[in-house]
Amino acid sequence: MQEKPLTSISGYVLLLVAVGCLVAAAGLGIALKTVVIPVLLVILAIILFMGITVINPNEAAVCTFFGDYVGTMRQGGLRWVNPLYSKTKISLRARNLNGQTLKVNDKMGNPVEIAAVVVWQVKDTARALFDVDNYVNFVQIQSEAAVRKLANSYAYDHMEDETSSVTLRDSTGQINLFLEQELNERLERAGVDIIEARVSHLAYSSEIAGAMLQRQQASAMIAARRLIVEGAVGMVEMALERLEKNGVISLDEERKAAMVSNLLVVLCGEKSVSPVVNAGTLYN
Repeated sequence: MQEKPLTSISGYVLLLVAVGCLVAAAGLGIALKTVVIPVLLVILAIILFMGITVINPNEAAVCTFFGDYVGTMRQGGLRWVNPLYSKTKISLRARNLNGQTLKVNDKMGNPVEIAAVVVWQVKDTARALFDVDNYVNFVQIQSEAAVRKLANSYAYDHMEDETSSVTLRDSTGQINLFLEQELNERLERAGVDIIEARVSHLAYSSEIAGAMLQRQQASAMIAARRLIVEGAVGMVEMALERLEKNGVISLDEERKAAMVSNLLVVLCGEKSVSPVVNAGTLYN
């Protein structure tokens, strides 16, 4: 079902007419000493009052006539339509859904905790009221389903899936875009438009958080050591090359090996190295 606009007229004029009917009924009842005309005027005034409705800003009134949808009034202010229309007001304001933290498995099967914040508003009032039972609950349940599907489709980070170009932790912008697209597809049936959707909480589940932290620390330590070793090897190569080029000292292969060992210990060690003075030769 698609929304269709309903033409209404200003309610201010008819409000004045209804008030005038009440005043006239009171005056004629006293002057003519009869109740027929005053009663008719009062009934007319009641009918006019029944057709008047107040529509606030960013609000709409969905009208039905004996179960048949006739249209939606979006004009704000005091409006008047057929008094026999049943009117249901619906808010068009943006709403914020702060999703609960869900425990799901990512693409690699690791349990993670994830939550999302969704900003949405009603776009099609007819679909929101007539195509789903309760559009607010529908948004909440479908948002949870979309977050679960998102978490199942991607790995937590590149440590779990090195071949993946998109992960939950390292590709925040793309993940939020995928979540927004998924929600728009799911909520189109309810006439709801997603303004913004983003992941608000992401972490490993408590039962594996400690192990994953140790793994991340180990990976960081290995990367740091690799960088230190690469730099130390480059410095040793430069030192040996400059010593030979300037003719400072001539070293055989055994002395070169000893110098390389000493330099690597100094450059790669975590603590300060205490120098040892050799009073003899390398072979004594």
